Amino acid sequence: MSDDQPRSVYEPAEFLDSADDQPIPEREVSLARRFLNVRTIGSIVFAALMLFLLFRFALNVDFGRTWGLITGANLWLLLVATAAYYLTFPIRGFRWRYVLARSGVRVPFRDASEILFLSWFVNCLVPAKLGDLYRAYLLKGNYGASASRTVGTIFIERIADIIVIFGLALAAGYWSFRGRSRPEIDFLFLIGFVVAVVLVILVISLRWFGDRLTTRLPARVADLYARFREGSTNAVSLRALPVILVLTGAIWLLEGARLYFVIQALALPEVGLGISASVFVALAAALLTAIPLTPAGVGFVELAIAVALGFYGVGQDPAAAVAFTDRAISILTVIVLGGILYAFSRKVRRAHSSGALASAG
Repeated sequence: MSDDQPRSVYEPAEFLDSADDQPIPEREVSLARRFLNVRTIGSIVFAALMLFLLFRFALNVDFGRTWGLITGANLWLLLVATAAYYLTFPIRGFRWRYVLARSGVRVPFRDASEILFLSWFVNCLVPAKLGDLYRAYLLKGNYGASASRTVGTIFIERIADIIVIFGLALAAGYWSFRGRSRPEIDFLFLIGFVVAVVLVILVISLRWFGDRLTTRLPARVADLYARFREGSTNAVSLRALPVILVLTGAIWLLEGARLYFVIQALALPEVGLGISASVFVALAAALLTAIPLTPAGVGFVELAIAVALGFYGVGQDPAAAVAFTDRAISILTVIVLGGILYAFSRKVRRAHSSGALASAG
């Protein structure tokens, strides 16, 4: 594809198929080009319209009252909520470093955490989970790691996240809804259980039987698949699995703690939710961040938080205040801090320098 031809949001096939010793062209992950892409701008406009229309007309939210609730929040408790959220990043960095090491890639803990946070920053700006590919780009540009193998390690992270989210959500939901029959919640529990079981079977199948697929694939695809599998399921063993799951559990308990302290900071008398309910709401909404239509699932996650709070009898305006405040912490602060890190990071400059040489070549 020539440089003057239009491109989609990203081209994963060309990105992932690059040889281990071949730098990835910078144009493949250029943040400026992706952010100014018509599709990115369209997704942001779509998210903004979706938020306004759904909250104003579907949920009948009074934005004036909601803003008043937000501005009256306890700043100290909001700082605690922010601290709980940012504690997840070193844990995520350690978890990723651990999976990378088991796939043969040695990366210092600080570097792994920095690259991961930069990928979060990108995911908050552009749709289609480009941040995951940008993580692979930075790792390859700094350590020469295979892009497809790196995406394999991210795949394992996502699987662990989903399994733990469903497990914790089931436990938190069961405890917070005990004694109250809600058919819609029971249905969500059933879906969660089925999805978790399917994912476990998928990982087991890829780990112990996935090599049989290699012989049936075309050579180019087989090599790509082999590197992906080496970075994903081959890095998981019975010894490594408990470590990954414990780290993942700590991450998502902190995510639930963030929402709990947001609720406490807003001091809403009608939102008297405990930690178990907060964990359930946060985890139920977290699943929708994977929707690639908008950056970080904007529009979908806020609605999910408001709807989930409605299960506990929370009114529309307080629910909207909780949703908007929580997402300001998890998105706006990442954009600000991530933007500063992006501007000064040596890893960004090093990866883009090698990428620029590849583009020129």
